[in-house]
Amino acid sequence: MRQGFGYRKLFVGLGAVISAVLALQAVYVAYAGPWDITYGRVAILCAAILIVLIAAPLFEDAAHGPALRWTGRAIDLSLVALIVAASARFVQVQELTQVTLYLYTETDAWLAVGALLVLLEATRRLFGLPIVVIAVGMLVYCLYGDSLPGFLGHAGVDLNRTMQNVWYGFQGVFGLPMGVVIRVVLVFVVFGIVLEGTGASNALIRTSVALTGRTRGGPAHSAVVASAMFGSMSGSVTANVVGSGSFTIPMIKQRGFSPATAGGIEAAASTGGQIVPPVMGAAAFLMADLTGEFYTTIAVAALVPALFYYGSLFAAISVQAAASGIGPVPEAERVTLTRADYISSLHFVLPILAIVAVLVAGRSPVMAGLVATLLALGLGLFRKSVRSDPRLLWDVAVRAGRACASIVVAVGCIGIILGVLNLTGLGLSFAATISDFAETWLFGALVVTAFACLVLGMGMPTLPAYLIIVLVLGPVITKLGADPLATHMFVFYFGVLSAITPPVAIGAFAAAPIAQSNPMRTAFVAVRLAFVGFVIPFIFIYEPTLLFIGPFDPEAFARVAVCLGLAIWMLNTGFSGYAGRAIFWPQRALRIGLGAALLIPNPLVQYPAAVLAIALIVVTARSLGAAANPVPECPTQTGPDVSHN
Repeated sequence: MRQGFGYRKLFVGLGAVISAVLALQAVYVAYAGPWDITYGRVAILCAAILIVLIAAPLFEDAAHGPALRWTGRAIDLSLVALIVAASARFVQVQELTQVTLYLYTETDAWLAVGALLVLLEATRRLFGLPIVVIAVGMLVYCLYGDSLPGFLGHAGVDLNRTMQNVWYGFQGVFGLPMGVVIRVVLVFVVFGIVLEGTGASNALIRTSVALTGRTRGGPAHSAVVASAMFGSMSGSVTANVVGSGSFTIPMIKQRGFSPATAGGIEAAASTGGQIVPPVMGAAAFLMADLTGEFYTTIAVAALVPALFYYGSLFAAISVQAAASGIGPVPEAERVTLTRADYISSLHFVLPILAIVAVLVAGRSPVMAGLVATLLALGLGLFRKSVRSDPRLLWDVAVRAGRACASIVVAVGCIGIILGVLNLTGLGLSFAATISDFAETWLFGALVVTAFACLVLGMGMPTLPAYLIIVLVLGPVITKLGADPLATHMFVFYFGVLSAITPPVAIGAFAAAPIAQSNPMRTAFVAVRLAFVGFVIPFIFIYEPTLLFIGPFDPEAFARVAVCLGLAIWMLNTGFSGYAGRAIFWPQRALRIGLGAALLIPNPLVQYPAAVLAIALIVVTARSLGAAANPVPECPTQTGPDVSHN
């Protein structure tokens, strides 16, 4: 037993060291530039896989017997040896191809197969089977797809050529997505962990609670504010839910919301954090790199849809609170901000301002991430709790490295799929087939893409899910007339919302244990609260003025904004059955119908629906006013009749 304990302790320590080094290299790359392509990408992927294998060992659970645990350790050691050997061979092959015409050997091919198996196993341990099954299916298709009929068939690819492209080349595992993630994304992953680990999240939550204490939703609204801001920095739905939800969910329940509603509010709010500029969970910078647009263009485009998403959440919570008879937080229980709180809030505000300032000054997003990370760390050192415990900074570095490792492994697995698509031409064939099927029916292509995003995004980090869908299906939508940036935003939105979409719904499943609620019920509540988020992407595809794309049309923008605001209110009151007082199904159905009509991007439908919605709001307000201020009855005359004939 002691030997087993010593083995585990040794490898946990080794994993922590590798994690910290991976986090530090992300900061170094932001400062000095990316490593040489021959060594850098494979070294980082190898380190990421080692971190995963050590952090999630096979058969290490106490429920397994000693024999099974030692079997798992033997398998893990074999996987470690295999990925190290394959990575070393990758470097040797790259060096040889630079100086001579190298002929790949059978040993090279089988080492590559071993490396892909280890990568797939690491992906399985992190994210489960779905994405692994897709990647394995793509490899099988690459080797045997030449016998398939129609557009699925290809000319045939043998094992050597497959491995040359998927592993040894820069079209697969080590392709453009891996390069962008290492160069741009990882420093923002580290930034989010540093910000949270040094105490900025606590200051943000306290400030949010103080600002929303007078609203009906109270703590529920504070969860929305805190999660919106912190989720933009962290880029991880699960981390955001656990980080802010452990504080906000009990408060939401205490105010009278049901457990499922409390968990659903936090899940929906934390998920939406990734669509909030300026950072958008590092997606803004990845999107800028892929589209060739300036970062500021991406951030401005994301602003209005994010405001409507969170405006819808605020409205839904307010209606739910009113329907349940939940009032504002009592005066005696409200948080009052002190001078120390205002100073503490700078820990969160200043790094965000630094990102904006660096980008406005014309410097690169990577430099903005570096400056923000160093500033967050420096401000954290002003906290006594951070200075007095050096282990806290070590823990931050280890957690940041593990977060980086999960992103790198996921993108590596996505690289397998993209490598096969490029090698066989399936990506182009698939896009052409969908395009022919949809012909000029853009809406059909959008529905297919949205469904694919929700399925592939289940259990996956948002960035890898966004990458694979936008690279495969993005060209289809663009070909049918959509703006390229709007297409990227569409795919990104549904990749984000997959975190609350049943049956996987990792955001809801993270919130449910804290709320002590049923995970599936929590997920459905989150989807209902975030319903507008599933609709907004369709709107800005048809109305790109909402993203400030192209020539700005004030009339179109005003029409879309007003109709979207009315739709949010109609749908929330219709679904909840409350609009100042209880409303019943005839009026609820009318409100839901009007809300749906207001979302149809056609002025001939929207204008009449807007008129009816406004009329319904006015009638409801007048009836509520009449009920609150009834006209007094005339007193009955009891005196003599003084009328004159």
